[in-house]
Amino acid sequence: MSLDRLTFHGLRNLQAVELAPGPRINLLTGANGSGKTSLLEGIHVLGMGRSFRARQLRHAIAHDADAMTLHARLVGEPPVTIGVRRHREGGELEMRLSGERLDRVSRLVQCLPLQLINPDAFRLLEGPPAGRREFMDWGVFHVKHDFLDAWRRFRRALKHRNALLRHGRISDASLDAWEQELVLWGGHLDGMRREWIDSFLPVFEDTLGELISLPGLALRYSRGWDRKRELGEVLRQARDTDHQMGFTQQGPQRAELGIRLGKRPAVEVLSRGQQKLVVSALKLAQGRLLEQLTGRACIYLIDDLPAELDSEHRRVFCRWLERMQCQVFITSVDPDALAGLWQADTRVAMFHVEHSESGQGQVLPMDRQTS
Repeated sequence: MSLDRLTFHGLRNLQAVELAPGPRINLLTGANGSGKTSLLEGIHVLGMGRSFRARQLRHAIAHDADAMTLHARLVGEPPVTIGVRRHREGGELEMRLSGERLDRVSRLVQCLPLQLINPDAFRLLEGPPAGRREFMDWGVFHVKHDFLDAWRRFRRALKHRNALLRHGRISDASLDAWEQELVLWGGHLDGMRREWIDSFLPVFEDTLGELISLPGLALRYSRGWDRKRELGEVLRQARDTDHQMGFTQQGPQRAELGIRLGKRPAVEVLSRGQQKLVVSALKLAQGRLLEQLTGRACIYLIDDLPAELDSEHRRVFCRWLERMQCQVFITSVDPDALAGLWQADTRVAMFHVEHSESGQGQVLPMDRQTS
């Protein structure tokens, strides 16, 4: 799976973009503030329906534009086109897949699986559990066709139980009904997450082992409630305390993927460079497992790959990208930081992003290289 055409209009500080990326490695170089990360952001919006730089998508629209329009074509038989548009003033995100109007972002996510490695990716280690749950659920979503339905049904039951808990008087019959739904769909979620973790762990360990030696680093899945008790029992016994808190304190919504080195959280022990390699191993393993289980490949968006990595670890990282045969978009301020790291038969497309006379960033293709 790869993109062979990108067309962006009204995206941040970029001029209109007409780009024909290569099928494998795409290097985007340029000065700080030129628009390199904005290119990654545009692809991310196409595949996720949201930005990784702004909570509200309208903030990604160029200041002199009324709307942002992003379009891409995926290689295939037949090719698949993806388009999104967001107007500055009001309205929902408009999404189309090969001309068909979409009403769910999940269709974009399913069509264009992306993995992002940028400074925010460190949150997988140092951030709250929600980010690690999202990481797990991304993997489950792409390999379990019934995951999304189970997740929506669980969230609906959780919403209703929490609403009842916040009322002054609680109906036991109503709570019983929604707790039965929580138990049913929560069990499905937990089972799918466990199965995914069992498949993911050996792939992660193999990937990490080639990036860096960290004996004792381990991942541990916690389902979100006492492993020795059934969820229904936990919910019934916690009604009074949940009522006082106003929300359900235990369940799959509190699941966690612990990342530890020995007995301590990994983030407390590892250097910044080591953290980046662990996060990268998590992301690369996601793509490897997706391909093993479905035959589909991720597209990787890597912002400033050289940062925090010495030359040897950059080389090892690039070897993994080559072996995976996936499409990658990499930004770097220094074009020499990644020079000479690719094997002779690796197809590398190079683009330079620079400020134009108008002050906007423009993307200029450079000579395509093979090493």
